[in-house]
Amino acid sequence: MAMAPTVKVVLGSIAFAIFWVLAVFPAVPFLPIGRTAGSLLGAMLMVLFRVITPDQAYAAIDLPILGLLFGTMVVSVYLERADMFKYLGKLLSWKSKGAKDLLCRICLISAISSAFFTNDTSCVILTEFVLKIARQQNLPPHPFLLALASSANIGSSATPIGNPQNLVIAVQSKISFGRFLFGILPAMLVGVCINILILLCMYWKLLSVQKDEEDAAAEVVGEDDVESTLRNRGNIAESNSIRSTPSVNGHTNHTEGQGDLGYVGESEIQKVPSAGLASTGNSDASKEVGYSGPIHSKRSSSVNGVEHGNFIEFAEERLGFSKKWKRVLWKACVYLVTLGMLASLLAGLNMSWTAITAALALVVLDFKDARPCLEKVTSVPKFIYIVIFIDNSCGIIFALDILCGMFITVDGFNKTGIPSTLWDFMEPYAKIDHIGGTAVLAAVIIVLSNFASNVPTVLLLGARVAASAATISPASEQKAWLILAWVSTVAGNLSLLGSAANLIVCEQARRAQHYGYNLSFWSHLKFGVPSTIIVTAIGLTLIRG
Repeated sequence: MAMAPTVKVVLGSIAFAIFWVLAVFPAVPFLPIGRTAGSLLGAMLMVLFRVITPDQAYAAIDLPILGLLFGTMVVSVYLERADMFKYLGKLLSWKSKGAKDLLCRICLISAISSAFFTNDTSCVILTEFVLKIARQQNLPPHPFLLALASSANIGSSATPIGNPQNLVIAVQSKISFGRFLFGILPAMLVGVCINILILLCMYWKLLSVQKDEEDAAAEVVGEDDVESTLRNRGNIAESNSIRSTPSVNGHTNHTEGQGDLGYVGESEIQKVPSAGLASTGNSDASKEVGYSGPIHSKRSSSVNGVEHGNFIEFAEERLGFSKKWKRVLWKACVYLVTLGMLASLLAGLNMSWTAITAALALVVLDFKDARPCLEKVTSVPKFIYIVIFIDNSCGIIFALDILCGMFITVDGFNKTGIPSTLWDFMEPYAKIDHIGGTAVLAAVIIVLSNFASNVPTVLLLGARVAASAATISPASEQKAWLILAWVSTVAGNLSLLGSAANLIVCEQARRAQHYGYNLSFWSHLKFGVPSTIIVTAIGLTLIRG
């Protein structure tokens, strides 16, 4: 593609530069409007500067990607409400055999959960669990936080729903879920193992420090700790997102921002109707016996020879039993719908509509107003990052807006001809039919992913890399897409700013109540550089075309 007129090149570059600055530095002092507004501003400038027409801007928005994103986000919310992540948190410390065993568990659990629930969601949920276990066992949190973030990135590379860039690649390449999974799965499994070895080599001495005797008894994170962590995650930042929603029996449930995601524990649910039934029962008893004074004992009155107190206890037991089994049935339905979605994806059905169908099935099964859940879809206070970091007040709309803005901005930048010119220069050296070309392509992807973020990198390079590989063979074209997915994802481990998962772990750890820890940029870089280079290189040899 030839270069556009000079005016269009200059104006398009200015619009893209504004988008990039606000994407990398959302709180920049001279324009602290955040990533979402920055993405939309870049898109608006592309149209305003006439780099692209309004019709071209609308055409640039990829609706299948947005549909797949929406579906997977909603499913993740209902999985959290169904206690999936509570069980994962408990699994971290179940029969733990020391610090090294804990490190391996964190790597494996975060990698597997990230492949199916996205890396960012897994990091949001598991960070505080990891901090609690490390503090309770008197262990330094640093190696475990690195294990969580890095393994989540590596694990998310295995599936199209593991991270945002894979969503884009899967939709644009039309590679089926099964082909995508089995093409990258060997590299992912070996990559996680290599990552564990690197962590053990770097922190062996630190992980071999003996625990204090006084902390030896606190080796397991109890169920109460796990549940309180899920409920109180939203309190890490400002707790101004508390809402009150009417319940089915007229009472009011207060939902805390991002911590509960609209879920109230069983014990809390049972308190309200129990109290209401007891007070009603006492009032009725006083009317039956014709006594208007205080009732000293609820067993002192009877109706038709049956003690009223026993009736209350029986009713409370029935109510608690009923609610318990309703919740068990609902959780089973959530898991079955999720498994059905994964099975449908593996069977090759349309990914976007499969995810949307699963999401709406869960909304219907919940049998409640879905607005509170949709407003809190994977929301994290104080962040507005691509896909996961969305503002509490607008919920999923911000996630979709930022991608729409990004699609338009990147398409406008492509119209300037700059990316094509640069790729024409690099293409002869980046052919994937020999080792040198693959290494050059991987290096370009790693640099761009850390400089411009991985999703814009995929949008800029995807079609060009695939077209270049297609001249070799059809199998090479598919392999090129999978290489792009693998390298752009693992590249996020290079530095703290390389991926959203790293930033989530860092900020969640810093703001965690009673367990706060500051993971610095340089401490992450010390581990991230060798890990990224080694894992990427070994994984490239295992990618299947």
